[in-house]
Amino acid sequence: MKRLIILIVSVCILALLGWYASGLMKQKGKSDTELIEFSIDDTTTVNKITITDAFSNKITLIKNGSEWTDEEGTCVTQENVHFILDAFKNIEFKGYLPENSQEQFKKLMVSQHIKVEIFQEGEWTKTWYIGPAAQDHYGQMMLLDSYEFGKSDKPVMMKIKGLNGIIDPRFFADRRKWMCTRIFAVPRERIEKVEVNYFDDPVLSFSVIQKGKDLRVFQQGKLLKNVDTAMIYRYLNTYKKVHFELANFELNKRQLDSLKHSMPFATLKLSEKGGKTTKLRMFRIKSADMQINDFGDVVSMDVNKFWCELPNGQVVKCQYFVFNPLIMGHVYFPMDITKRKKSPANLPAN
Repeated sequence: MKRLIILIVSVCILALLGWYASGLMKQKGKSDTELIEFSIDDTTTVNKITITDAFSNKITLIKNGSEWTDEEGTCVTQENVHFILDAFKNIEFKGYLPENSQEQFKKLMVSQHIKVEIFQEGEWTKTWYIGPAAQDHYGQMMLLDSYEFGKSDKPVMMKIKGLNGIIDPRFFADRRKWMCTRIFAVPRERIEKVEVNYFDDPVLSFSVIQKGKDLRVFQQGKLLKNVDTAMIYRYLNTYKKVHFELANFELNKRQLDSLKHSMPFATLKLSEKGGKTTKLRMFRIKSADMQINDFGDVVSMDVNKFWCELPNGQVVKCQYFVFNPLIMGHVYFPMDITKRKKSPANLPAN
């Protein structure tokens, strides 16, 4: 009887110890998950991302169908969003920080972090706090706040699977870097009229009108005869894909105001069927050295790039290589440019 009692007590103690150990393992597993469960398996459910940097710049990216825009519905560079979604899916644990450096890096992350709020199917699920890079630059100090586990108070080392590098370059809140570079994506059939007006050389001004099968080209308001229809189609097709090169990272507010109040060398106005119009104002960029333009004139302007004011007032940098097919009508049409002004009249006005 005594042995039976001892056996029953022993079994109970073992069961209690087993239950206690199991509880500890579950707690440990949950703690680890709190620290390192940054990844999102199904990124197709992500439909909103808010990024705030250390300088209080903030942008919200919203998924509309298959496209992403900012919170105002403005086009953003889709490739940059895909880099972020790739990070969401492929981020993985790199290692814990030494116990004696935890407090140091927690303090660093207070002032040096990027906050990334992630929403899935309209609901907030996780927030990443991206801190300083690892010493070997093969990862990043990060903290996680999640709907499921709450906010961790211990930074850990994370990295992108298969990538030897840091994470934070993918996450920026500067809207200039997010600007969609597309200016035109208009099929020929949708174009009603194009007007290009030169102010420093009016003889180069022209317009193209398309009304059904009626196609007309004008030079300085005068109808051109014997224009090849195939060349008109070729010209109008150039508006299918037109991008600017860079957002403005050079001109300050005073310089921008001065530029906008100066005379553009040309304007381009595209009118679409349905009433939409897009007007661009183009400005020369001065060059320290004399250069030779497309007509063989020696000019003190950059012959590769120019400033362009978009319809929303933003100023961007464009390439002549991209825009010459749009603004040099004499390449397509029998325009008389023998009275074109030459250098020094072609020098930039601004």
